[in-house]
Amino acid sequence: VGVIPIHGTISHRIGTMAEASGGVSVERIGADLRAMLADDSIGTILLDIDSPGGTVTGVPELADALFAAREQKRIVAMVNGLAASAAYWLAAQAHEIVTIKTGLSGSIGVYSAHEDMSAALEKNGVKVTLVSAGKHKVDGNPFEPLSDEHREFMQARVNTFYDMFVAGVARGRGVTPGDVRKGFGEGRALLSADAKAAGLV
Repeated sequence: VGVIPIHGTISHRIGTMAEASGGVSVERIGADLRAMLADDSIGTILLDIDSPGGTVTGVPELADALFAAREQKRIVAMVNGLAASAAYWLAAQAHEIVTIKTGLSGSIGVYSAHEDMSAALEKNGVKVTLVSAGKHKVDGNPFEPLSDEHREFMQARVNTFYDMFVAGVARGRGVTPGDVRKGFGEGRALLSADAKAAGLV
């Protein structure tokens, strides 16, 4: 059995210091996966997961690689604490997902945040002027309220990523996207017994 630890916040790329501080990159997980697929002494690959998730970038591609790896070796995901959001996206590609009794699984959803600092800046007598080129270059900046147009743009992008997430989980778990949308916690991370009842593990 080859063990791939997926611990901490998932990012596309991170440096050594960030990884030592509790992060993990999809690049590193992908490199570990390729090495274990090439190692004839390894028959099963265990994803040891304790992660709140992270960014979207790189995760769909790694999920595809994990799903394809099922053709070569048995893949088992272990929820060893937390497999939420992007971490669950990866876990869902395994042949089987198991969990410790106190494990939390799921959090299938995507969000983006906008921070409006304009009132605080005004209260402190600070005025920010943005000089830009390109119609949408400063859309969503934190120095003014979010416009309806940019909110719609952000929502469309979130929806696109969510559709990718749902499709990836559905493929990995052998269910329909509708099953994932209407069940699987609907954005919540569920404790082991509830996660099992919902089909997450």
